[in-house]
Amino acid sequence: MRVAVIGKGLIGGSFMMAAERAGHTVSGHGRDLVPDDLCDADLILIAIPPSAVEPVVTRIAPFLKAGTVVVDATGVKGTVCGRVAAVADRSPWTFVGGHPMAGKEVSGFANADADLFNGASMILTPFPDTPSSILNGLERFFRSIGFGRVVITTPEHHDAMIAFTSQLAHVISSAYVREPLATEHAGYSAGSFRDMIRVGAPDPLLWTELFMENRDALLAVLDRFIGRLADFRNALTAQDSAALRAQLEAGKEAKAALTT
Repeated sequence: MRVAVIGKGLIGGSFMMAAERAGHTVSGHGRDLVPDDLCDADLILIAIPPSAVEPVVTRIAPFLKAGTVVVDATGVKGTVCGRVAAVADRSPWTFVGGHPMAGKEVSGFANADADLFNGASMILTPFPDTPSSILNGLERFFRSIGFGRVVITTPEHHDAMIAFTSQLAHVISSAYVREPLATEHAGYSAGSFRDMIRVGAPDPLLWTELFMENRDALLAVLDRFIGRLADFRNALTAQDSAALRAQLEAGKEAKAALTT
């Protein structure tokens, strides 16, 4: 398969390396690409920030052959798919929203890794009329470069889930690591501290965009989380041991349910 990757950061670079290793013919491009360089591509992977996807798709659209499949790799799907829909609807190629559930705490092409996607989940958010043959072909491709699972869902459900599984974790970690006592952690910290701060320093420019693009879903899950924190605070303030224990028991039961 002839694969063109637009975006030479961590994800784009890793796509290039993994696809080359799997035997695909791969070309890499920045956002300043020459559009007619993509005319022979069977699959185009776009790994750039959400706000840049629609302008790039609009720019390359007239140069793509019939049957080409275009997949983005951004962390939000509702706004991206919505913006691209008008261009894709009148084109002989197919757009499918995508999001690889893989990454590192560092960014940039220098940190790209052909093994980054090994065993990971690739989420696809196709338009309702996307042929199953295209989705089947994408599943074969993504599995060929290391992904262990391909999940097909709607943009709305993707955004709600990612607000919880990824974005909320970054918000919590960013707030946690700014505690004044954090500077004195040496000798007082172990695995719990390391786990909490692991995603506390994301790229501020990129993650500001991701949070704002998924504002409604993130606000909903953040409000529910703040409510649960308030329950703990209220129990402590009232010196209510029974209420505090009830909160901990509820958390224990919820965690057990996730692992059974």
